[in-house]
Amino acid sequence: MKKLVAGCLLALPLLAPSLAQAQAYPSKPIRWVVPYPAGGGSDFLARTIGQTLSTQTGQPVLVENKPGGNTAIGASDVARSAADGYSVLSADNGTMIFNSALYKTLTYSPSKDLAPVTLMGRFPMILVVGPAVTAKDAKEFIAQIKASPDGLNYGSAGAGSPHHLAMELLKVEAGLKMTHAPYRGAAPALADVAGNQIPAMMVDMAAGAGFIKGGKVRPLAVANAKRLPQLPDVPTFAELGYKNVEAAALVGMVVPAATPKATVDALNKRVVAAINEPGVKQKLIDFGVEPVGSSSAEFAALIQSETTRWHKLIKDLNITLD
Repeated sequence: MKKLVAGCLLALPLLAPSLAQAQAYPSKPIRWVVPYPAGGGSDFLARTIGQTLSTQTGQPVLVENKPGGNTAIGASDVARSAADGYSVLSADNGTMIFNSALYKTLTYSPSKDLAPVTLMGRFPMILVVGPAVTAKDAKEFIAQIKASPDGLNYGSAGAGSPHHLAMELLKVEAGLKMTHAPYRGAAPALADVAGNQIPAMMVDMAAGAGFIKGGKVRPLAVANAKRLPQLPDVPTFAELGYKNVEAAALVGMVVPAATPKATVDALNKRVVAAINEPGVKQKLIDFGVEPVGSSSAEFAALIQSETTRWHKLIKDLNITLD
């Protein structure tokens, strides 16, 4: 017992700095890097949560947009920043899951350079079609694709995006012939679907709400475990017999991998509290986001399971962005 107590006492000086840092955290401004241009879903999520995080902690939260490289520029920046909890990154599927399969070389390693803090929100994917599509529902639309010798051309927000890979997942699960036409963002792709330049695409509610509510595009099915509250009459793919067709843009927060666990835990506690603030939660729902606020361990487990699932699809279809 004496040896045990002595060992604990010897360990206290080593633990004290990280514990003190966590208790005082944050004691200066937090730099929040968003690897996309201002105005998109990830940017909205960071600014909405960041404003409340700043109010609750009394420290400024400075959102910094660093787009490029399919999020690699922003991810590399944060991965090489001081591991003290004051540089954080909005990280989506591309950052933590897709990129390591889509590129032969990356300027960062999702598993070695970045540590999960929390999954902040989900943007479930929705299959939408243009006015020229005659199918009344998703079953009829899928039957039309199967009956067409040329298959279907579909748009996406970009090669390697959740929108692109969600449609590729449907293609595999339903046995469809489809050809991908990548766009530079969801807005131009939606405009071409609405204008009958291309018949269909997968889109999230945040990007597609205006087109859907305005009747410019028609939602046929959602790639989610349950129906979306904004679209209660639109069935899930599982209801149509395609139970594996679940896809969403996942947006979480990560920090440099060497960040002390006590600091990660303190950051997680504060960010989750901000997400669960009623006003913030409602803003996210209204925007088309499903708020989450998970533990760091839950987010890490999700990244691992999603990596296994999507890497297999990417490898099987030989999708590459190099």
